[in-house]
Amino acid sequence: MRITRTGMGAAVAITAALGVSLATAGPAAAADGAWRAYGNTNPITSSSSTWRCARTKEVADNVHAQVCAIRSAAGNSVQGAVIVRNDRSSLYSLAAYMDLRTSSANLGLWECSSSGVGANSWSVCFGKTLTQSSAVDSAGSAGAISLGVSPTV
Repeated sequence: MRITRTGMGAAVAITAALGVSLATAGPAAAADGAWRAYGNTNPITSSSSTWRCARTKEVADNVHAQVCAIRSAAGNSVQGAVIVRNDRSSLYSLAAYMDLRTSSANLGLWECSSSGVGANSWSVCFGKTLTQSSAVDSAGSAGAISLGVSPTV
């Protein structure tokens, strides 16, 4: 399972780097994700949802990211996310992607096109919210850097 997900991530990163539309990468490749700016508010601690995240990785000097699986406070909805923290004094642009899966099924793959993360701020690329009671995890990348796989939530 992890080899497939790593290969999938590399394909998305290469596709994004070459500027080729993900629509040409096949029907299971990606749906649009959405960026949300959080300014100086930590998205995890400001949320009532449960976030399970892989360790933070440096994607560029003073820019860090991590992939997360999120479960709603009510427990019936899930989504994947990539959190980016830009500690630079200027805007930093990058694309991000994440998948979401149970132990037996791939639920989807989402990409957020390259977008500027404000200076000294947080931004999050969110995948689609899905109804799912089974435990899920998420694998992802920011720029060309693999962020690994989140713990299950």
